[in-house]
Amino acid sequence: MVNMDKSDLRTIIIQSIEAERAELARISSNIHSNPEMGFEEEKASDWLTDFLKTREFRVMRGVGGLPTAFRAEYGKGSPVIAILAEYDALPKLGHACGHNIIATSAIGAAVGAKTAVKELGGTVVVMGTPGEEIYGGKAMMLAQNAFDGIEVAMMVHPSSIDSAVVNALACQGLNVEFFGKAAHAAGRPEAGINALEAMILSYNAINSLRQHIRETARIHGIITDGGEAANIVPEHTAANFIVRAQDDDYLTELKGKVLDCFVGAGVATGARLKYEWADVAYSPMLNNMALAHLFADNMQTMGRKMPFALRDRGFGSTDMGNVSQFFPSIHPQVSAVPPGVPAHSPAFRIAAGEELALKAMMDSAKAMALTVSDLLTNPEILAKIKEEFRLHKQAAVEK
Repeated sequence: MVNMDKSDLRTIIIQSIEAERAELARISSNIHSNPEMGFEEEKASDWLTDFLKTREFRVMRGVGGLPTAFRAEYGKGSPVIAILAEYDALPKLGHACGHNIIATSAIGAAVGAKTAVKELGGTVVVMGTPGEEIYGGKAMMLAQNAFDGIEVAMMVHPSSIDSAVVNALACQGLNVEFFGKAAHAAGRPEAGINALEAMILSYNAINSLRQHIRETARIHGIITDGGEAANIVPEHTAANFIVRAQDDDYLTELKGKVLDCFVGAGVATGARLKYEWADVAYSPMLNNMALAHLFADNMQTMGRKMPFALRDRGFGSTDMGNVSQFFPSIHPQVSAVPPGVPAHSPAFRIAAGEELALKAMMDSAKAMALTVSDLLTNPEILAKIKEEFRLHKQAAVEK
């Protein structure tokens, strides 16, 4: 039973988040100043769940078999709407992707949405999802049924632009090693098998392959072991590569072509190839347009215009793509750093701790909370969102 005028409800939601500004800023600063790698986010997980516990959320730690993951709920019954938090950092770069902003916007939105849940029923859930950058924690949590009962999912990602939708690619990592035979590089080079030559041939073959792949696809990697000394024929080399494509089918095709580059180099040099694809493949992002329009309208309240044009490049991949294959989902980008500042850079890391990022966090929290309220207030909008998702999935099966 709705007892409160809709405009009054929206005002109270915004005010409740604004009242938490100092605490949200403190948590964001703490996470930013204490970067933790994937599955090691103990401090961040503690700060986030402690905040939610004191705001009457039921918190479950270690969900999905991941110690730093959590699920925090407020309310009861359907609809069950999830707001996702990420809080892992990048190796050596810290929070150069702004996950401190993602995490605090999520908990701020959840606290704001409490008012709507009290008034309208339903459940708001914060899903704490570790290890996004490297390991695909959300995919692991999905496999362990940690998202059971969720009907709609949303999160925001800091960027140098505002965008209601994101073109996130499917991707999978590849670890490769070549094993050769050591020998004196000057005295008896003919006795050796050069594992480094095999890796360089592979790298060059991939460079040649790039000319003949789709414009939206990406292949990139680094050599992590290139040998021991210049006067020893390298008997071992290793590398990490990532293959990305706009859809799962082309990713599968491209993975085969990339692997052939390594197989061929092994044959050419006599080095033995060992390879392993990452356990988790990231799926492409399925943007739910009805939900994205709802969020964009609420961002308009914050004075932000959210374009809907999908850019061919600029984002990369996210395990939120995996979530979007299970439930209607959005992953909008919110301008939190100055224009032109690239993600995964030292400049982005610095900007993620400054005032512009804090404003983006607060705007995002308010817009997501208002979006939750809209879904609870208007069952017909929720039905439209679910129907769009159903039709997309049906079309994918019939393709």
